[in-house]
Amino acid sequence: MMKKKILYVEDELNLGTIVSETLGQKGFDVLLIKDGAKVMESFKIFTPDICVLDVMLPHKDGYEIGKEIRIRYESLPIIFLTAKTQTQDVVKGFSSGGTDYIRKPFSVDELVVRIHNQLQLQLKNKINTHADVILLGKIKFIPKKFELHLASGIIKLSNREAEVLTVFAKHINETVDRKKLLLEVWGDDSFFHSRNLDVYISKLREYFTADAGIEIITLKGKGYQFVVG
Repeated sequence: MMKKKILYVEDELNLGTIVSETLGQKGFDVLLIKDGAKVMESFKIFTPDICVLDVMLPHKDGYEIGKEIRIRYESLPIIFLTAKTQTQDVVKGFSSGGTDYIRKPFSVDELVVRIHNQLQLQLKNKINTHADVILLGKIKFIPKKFELHLASGIIKLSNREAEVLTVFAKHINETVDRKKLLLEVWGDDSFFHSRNLDVYISKLREYFTADAGIEIITLKGKGYQFVVG
């Protein structure tokens, strides 16, 4: 089996060495980079399956790197590492292309679990969006029937609700641009459809209260993050 490749960006030499060596012992192929300005250049010689980015880096921070990666690689998982603990920092991480977020200090065991989880979610996403049944945490979504199957029963979705949710299901734990979502579902991003989208988002949030692991995060000025834990 091919080793999964991790692009690990960390400027703290001791921490970077310990974590990269431990990940290597866990069966990963790790490229450690210490300078944020050298990250994008590394993609010419190393194609990662997942990126683990420290936020505070010399010359270019993790958020900026995350945005650049997301432009070029739409579905590549990105885990941010940071000592920042404010909610706005977490939101900024997701809006910068992150699919997961770990606060420092962290255990390498936790990082390994989160890496495996992100890789599994990516694989599930690729498989399930082409299936009759899409698994979203504990909830089953059947697009052709416009149905959500919960433990408490079945919720019948409207056509538009199902279309919006289908777009989210294609981009689990990724940033979904609001304009792109409007164009894909309605064909234009007019004010009228934008107001309708707000209504459908509210309804979907209400439906997903049945599973605490699912959340639709609004990224102000950008779009949404459909988080499935």
